Amino acid sequence: MKTIIPTLKTGSSHHLRRPSVKRRLHLDLVDGVAVITFDRPDKSVNVIDSEFLEELETALRAIGHYEVRGVLFLSSKPSVFLAGADLEAFGKFGGESLAKLVERGQLLFSRIASLGVPTIAAIHGACLGGGLELALACDRRLASDDPATKLGLPETQLGLLPAWGGSTRLPRLIGLPKALDLILSGRQVASRPAHKIGLVDEVVPKERLRDRALALLGRSMPKRRRFFLTNNPLSAALTRTLTKRRLIKKTRGNYPAPMAALEVAGRGTWNPGSSLEPSFRRERKAFVHLAETAAAKNLLRLFFLQEKAKHGRHDRSIDLGNLLPVKRTAVIGAGVMGAGIAQAFASRGFPVILTDLDPERVAAGVKSAEKLFDEAIKRRIFSAHEAARKLDLIAPTAERVSLRHCDLVIEAAVEDLEVKKRIFADLGSRTSPHTILATNTSALSVSAIAVADGVTHPERVVGLHFFNPVSRMKLVEIVTTDFTSSEVVERALAFVRSLGKTPVVVKDSPGFLVNRVLMPYLIEAGRLAESGLPVTFIDEAMLDFGMPMGPLRLLDEIGLDVAVHVAETMVAAFGERFAPPLLLADLVRAGHLGKKSGRGFYRHEGSRAFPETFATPPRVLPQKAEIADGLDDLMVEESKCCLAEGLVRDADAINLSLILGAGYSPFRGGPLGGETF
Repeated sequence: MKTIIPTLKTGSSHHLRRPSVKRRLHLDLVDGVAVITFDRPDKSVNVIDSEFLEELETALRAIGHYEVRGVLFLSSKPSVFLAGADLEAFGKFGGESLAKLVERGQLLFSRIASLGVPTIAAIHGACLGGGLELALACDRRLASDDPATKLGLPETQLGLLPAWGGSTRLPRLIGLPKALDLILSGRQVASRPAHKIGLVDEVVPKERLRDRALALLGRSMPKRRRFFLTNNPLSAALTRTLTKRRLIKKTRGNYPAPMAALEVAGRGTWNPGSSLEPSFRRERKAFVHLAETAAAKNLLRLFFLQEKAKHGRHDRSIDLGNLLPVKRTAVIGAGVMGAGIAQAFASRGFPVILTDLDPERVAAGVKSAEKLFDEAIKRRIFSAHEAARKLDLIAPTAERVSLRHCDLVIEAAVEDLEVKKRIFADLGSRTSPHTILATNTSALSVSAIAVADGVTHPERVVGLHFFNPVSRMKLVEIVTTDFTSSEVVERALAFVRSLGKTPVVVKDSPGFLVNRVLMPYLIEAGRLAESGLPVTFIDEAMLDFGMPMGPLRLLDEIGLDVAVHVAETMVAAFGERFAPPLLLADLVRAGHLGKKSGRGFYRHEGSRAFPETFATPPRVLPQKAEIADGLDDLMVEESKCCLAEGLVRDADAINLSLILGAGYSPFRGGPLGGETF
């Protein structure tokens, strides 16, 4: 193997410099094959920025001066092929400069597609956004069978659309319906599902990926399907119409990116032999327009907040290298939350003891965890073999076993402060001094637990508030007391991140952050129902606002008894603004606790829910937008109170927490979104 140092045919000296710490990619000649290796040294991932595009252009120009038999693209990173655009760098572009940047990428990827020699992308690790668009310009795509290999076009999740050829090339490669499924959802697929839909041509072991790619360069080009039935103008128009109806119902017009992507992808499918330029122009125009929308700006900001949360520190004076990592865990309480937490730990490879005083609850908890793994298999997160191995990491017991070998024990028992105090007092003698003692309480005082009689070392007591369902909710509130040590907080941050969750550090206070901000909103929704406004009218108003679920339906999901308990805790701390309406108390006394009892604000029959009526509705209903604004104002005001009290460090933490923990409309940027721009 040798590094190419090309000389222009004109005789002028034009060098592609040897690898240096500043280079994003390297070009080498291997047995007549031009090998372009992505390996950005100053980042853990390969991303595309202006410098990357410049180096790629130089490499492609150099290849033109050599008689090569093919071009191979691969990565030196252990878990990333090419993770798409450097959004922070591209955020500095706008208007005409952004249009030119998009066009530059389109031209470069089109140049790959028209090199005149076979091209192969050998994909190991994340291949997302612009990375997949580069791979789509190649003649073949090979993918490793490693779990790290994921392919996708996540642009619509950021308020944008694939504009470096992805919206044009993907429908022609795999057919419009499958392409729209990937583009509009922004979901990522593993290598084998990607092969099944035709996105990659072969799946091979990571160790054989490079050799197999080199071998395929000597073979004839793969024949591609034309998708006449799905991609012809009539079928494409029908697909656009039907998909548009589903999108409007799902997004309620709040997210312009999927609509724009549907138009661009749906109109660029026919006549594969024709020029792609008209479709590329539509990509560019739509991308530049979307980049200026408030939805895109807020969704991009959310992306950056999530990235920040992945690396943020609580106390920078702590040497992370000296901290004990969490390796072995235990969960006390095998109910819905306890089982969900245990499954989350096991799914990330952590051995976990699941314990409860009641053997039947332990058995039910294991069944619940098994069901969660079955769902993960259906969603292709794990294979059946992987899920079985991870389920084996859960050790169920109803005995009072030693927990001294555990690095973290989390209590997820009933929401009763005295019960929790007794559990933590008992844990002092059953755990080692370095064991983190955590509680999953959603509203009770962590400080009161830390100083309870018999509790030793209050500095290792912390709240780890997971949200239900644990398997799907990304947020974890790390609740600190005046006693919690910085070392414990940093260890908890690292552990939560290792679970694939997003941590936010919150000071101990009734309801913590998310539940406290939500309670005035939920209480007022109950008052509106009590006044006679139809249940579905209230919920629909907030669905139009962008919430994933209406407040009254959410109360039914939480459990009306749980909501009353939390509200009473809040009233004791903050006064009557948290007092629940009489209707809520009446429903609880009647045993109508929501979904779990079959009746609440709705009557639940299987998967269907029918609204109840509680009073005569007014003759003239207010505007839904008026209702939504009023309910939102309550969340905004409570968020400001939390910020003023110093529950979290900044408004960004509140925005991120409410979006991830309560589903607050992401395209709005959070309840304090306007405060942070």
